Amino acid sequence: MASLTTYHLLKKEKNARRGEFRTVHGTVQTPAFMNVATAGAIKGGLSAYDLSQIGTQVMLSNTYHLHLRPGDKLVAEMGGLHKFTRWNGPILTDSGGFQVFSLSKLRKITEEGVTFASHLDGHRIFMGPEESMQIQANLGSTIAMAFDECVENPATHEYSKASCDRTVRWLARCQAEMARLKAEGKAVNPDQLLFGINQGCTFADLRIEHMKRIAEMNLDGYAIGGLAVGEPAPVMYEMIEQVEPFMPADKIRYLMGVGTPGNIIEAVWRGVDLFDCVMPSRNARHGHLNTWNGIINIKNAKYEKDEGPIDAECHCPVCQRYSRAYIRHLFKADEILGMRLAVMHNLWFYNHLMERIRNEIDAGTFEAFHDKYAKLLDTRI
Repeated sequence: MASLTTYHLLKKEKNARRGEFRTVHGTVQTPAFMNVATAGAIKGGLSAYDLSQIGTQVMLSNTYHLHLRPGDKLVAEMGGLHKFTRWNGPILTDSGGFQVFSLSKLRKITEEGVTFASHLDGHRIFMGPEESMQIQANLGSTIAMAFDECVENPATHEYSKASCDRTVRWLARCQAEMARLKAEGKAVNPDQLLFGINQGCTFADLRIEHMKRIAEMNLDGYAIGGLAVGEPAPVMYEMIEQVEPFMPADKIRYLMGVGTPGNIIEAVWRGVDLFDCVMPSRNARHGHLNTWNGIINIKNAKYEKDEGPIDAECHCPVCQRYSRAYIRHLFKADEILGMRLAVMHNLWFYNHLMERIRNEIDAGTFEAFHDKYAKLLDTRI
């Protein structure tokens, strides 16, 4: 299955990459952050229309959750995820692997795939590479992620190596199944792209060997998985540095589940193009808001009579209209509007952080930006 040339590198500043990722659902300016809409919606009450207003380029939805509810076959009947959610831009669906391993206490891994219990009602489900591809074909996403095993840290070198080997075999099965579904006209999106996932825990030798093997498979993009799962940030950065030289330079690179603004700046500096994380929306729902001076807790008493916006440097719809005092009041009164406004602000901040990063790389000033903001943006005020 030949890969189309979808990624175009426009400029580099040391390892930092400025590019364009072209898809059937639109072109993504990279580096980019994908806004996480797990079940086809952002937690915090944001719609597809809201996403278009806050600078979102890519929406990420979850294969596992949508398979359980409302069911991927129903989504296919409704015309696919784009038509169902009314989001017109690119959508990435993750393979379900991470949820199978993180949400299911009772699971059995074999060469065929994984048998596990639904976190909703406990009924037994089997998912392997073919099933994951079939579900994602029904969802009709722009980008489908390969089904892989997300190994818990810490793991032994022996287990990690066996898991990497199996993930390569599973990836070949994903590739074959996607080709079959397209050939038989069973894919809602016949132009669906497939990304492979690099694994290997925190063992540099396994990461490098695995990356070399999957790079030969000519996929549409490559992700680094199994990081940001509890290991210290410097270890994560070290793994990116080890793997990056072996990632195809002409393909988009995605660091899964990352992270804080500082994590993103550090990973861009090391050559990553694409990110996703529940953190901005989850933090917002608890009143933790991103600003260009660090993170504030809007529930603090000092904001009770504060007439200023969340962030004086922010141009989001929330900062243009509402005061810190009002948003604090909404949280204290348990008004759902507080959560919605907070999520809108944080996602705007992340989307426009990425825009700023792109502008800095374009101007050749990203190193200075990195030095100023990598620690500052993660500081709690």
